[in-house]
Amino acid sequence: MMGFLKTFLAAMLAIVVTLLIVVGAVAIKAMQKPDIEKRSWLVVDLYGEIQEYDPPSSGILDQVMGGGPETLQRILDNMAKAAVDDRIAGVIVKVAGCTAGGGMREEIRGAIKAVRAAGKPVYGWSDSADKGVFYVAAACDSVFMPPTAYISFLGYAMTVPHVRGTLDKLGVEPRLHKIKDYKSAAEVVMDKELSPAARENEEWILADVWAEMMNVLSEDRGLTEDEVTGLMEEAAFGAARALEAGLIDGILYWDELADRLKGEDDDDLRTVSMGRYADVDFDDLDMTGDAKIAVVHAQGTIGGRQSGVNPLLGMMMGHESVCADLRRAREDEDVAAVVFRVNSGGGDALTSDLIGHEVEITAAVKPVIVSMVDVAASGGYHIAYRATRIVADGNTIAGSIGSISGKFVAKGLYDKLGITHSFVTRGPNALMWSDVYDFTDEQWEIHAARHWADFNDWLRDVAERRGMSFAEAEKLAHGRVWTGRQAAGNGLVDEVGGLDRAVVLACELAEVPADEKITVVHYPESKDFLESLLSGEGDMAMAARWLVYRALREDVAGTWNMVANNPRWYVEELRVR
Repeated sequence: MMGFLKTFLAAMLAIVVTLLIVVGAVAIKAMQKPDIEKRSWLVVDLYGEIQEYDPPSSGILDQVMGGGPETLQRILDNMAKAAVDDRIAGVIVKVAGCTAGGGMREEIRGAIKAVRAAGKPVYGWSDSADKGVFYVAAACDSVFMPPTAYISFLGYAMTVPHVRGTLDKLGVEPRLHKIKDYKSAAEVVMDKELSPAARENEEWILADVWAEMMNVLSEDRGLTEDEVTGLMEEAAFGAARALEAGLIDGILYWDELADRLKGEDDDDLRTVSMGRYADVDFDDLDMTGDAKIAVVHAQGTIGGRQSGVNPLLGMMMGHESVCADLRRAREDEDVAAVVFRVNSGGGDALTSDLIGHEVEITAAVKPVIVSMVDVAASGGYHIAYRATRIVADGNTIAGSIGSISGKFVAKGLYDKLGITHSFVTRGPNALMWSDVYDFTDEQWEIHAARHWADFNDWLRDVAERRGMSFAEAEKLAHGRVWTGRQAAGNGLVDEVGGLDRAVVLACELAEVPADEKITVVHYPESKDFLESLLSGEGDMAMAARWLVYRALREDVAGTWNMVANNPRWYVEELRVR
């Protein structure tokens, strides 16, 4: 017994000492201001998955677990500070293997151009590239690659996997009612190939994405569409060919670029990392004012009450969490207007409506400007359309005003597994939603009628708030999706722009003088390590789930990038085995 007690006390003492050390280190770090030298270069490293905003429990991730993912918000903030910080000589954007979506890439391009407009150079450097890399890098003053860099420059393709054949083999029957022809998400499980309507939708999206890429390469790199198409016919080439074709401006290793940019009296290039520069406050650069604009971030799959992390689905957007953030912004008398930052492909209809209702309440008190990022579709549009104004990135995927509802009948799978069921029921339709039985004809009619009634109520509300007739709104609905540029043209959003434009519009509608400095506050507020620790096991559990999800995503994405974007690596590795 005494031995156990000694062991237990020793373990507890070790835990306490460890916590004290960690808390002390965090406290010391919090009190320290980053020492940024004159003639420093901010290095923006775009690699791996980029989130729009901090994931849940980012305080724990940053302080203890090796750091959270890079976020678009930190990129935009750091580049905005670099544009006015006299200590920062310029920015170097390292970009390769970045999984940011079209909207995020577009906003990063805008941030690069803002730094350049402030009179500071921005150079791009990449060790491997594809179209997405060049889309971002083209905004820089110059782009460099090492001589051994590999470039995969292919045409555009949208791949839609279908699992209907797998479900058939398992004995699972999808019994889904979709509204309507363009709601292609249902076709993933209902059909073995795209319907004509879904294919049409994919083609018009692809046509707009293609046109945007051609415009960027024409304006920024002076390449014609024929020249770009010719490079795509080559498919893969090295840095020398990229230089010859005008995609890059020079062939340099990283150390050679550093030598070129360092000061005459410096032994090494003075660089500042993203994490270190994030500790520089806007206050320190005289970039804040009395008027406040609140940015409320809403990202992930919509569902449930509390926002969190699902190990397989990633971030989840819960209505209680988002509504609480909207209320905080609404009830803060110092907040003049709210920017509602939406990045979601949808989810649960009830959760979406509850969030949308809170947006409506807030918009009745102060201006609410929706800022759509990569995607604001289905439930992502549902939570947005009741705002005062809607701004979308040109590459945002928006709309998908439709619905899918139903169940999966697993009777065939249960039979294969030898599982049987017994039932005791009372009252009609007791087994209507059982996965053992299909709907009866009468039940299907009841379900379809209710589904259509709910959808039409939603569409009528969209039409009224967007200043359309029901017939006009219906032409844009039934699951159709649009780019932000297309949505601005058809009235689903008000204008094309990023977060910067949304903030300016929020100031205008709140009648904040144009020459007055503002302070931007973000919700949910990021917790530091101590706050996360004291909040209980919930944050710790979310952090653990995020790490599992992130590891799965990064391992799969990293392997795919190596094989798909650099087949030369694959062949060489295969040859030596």
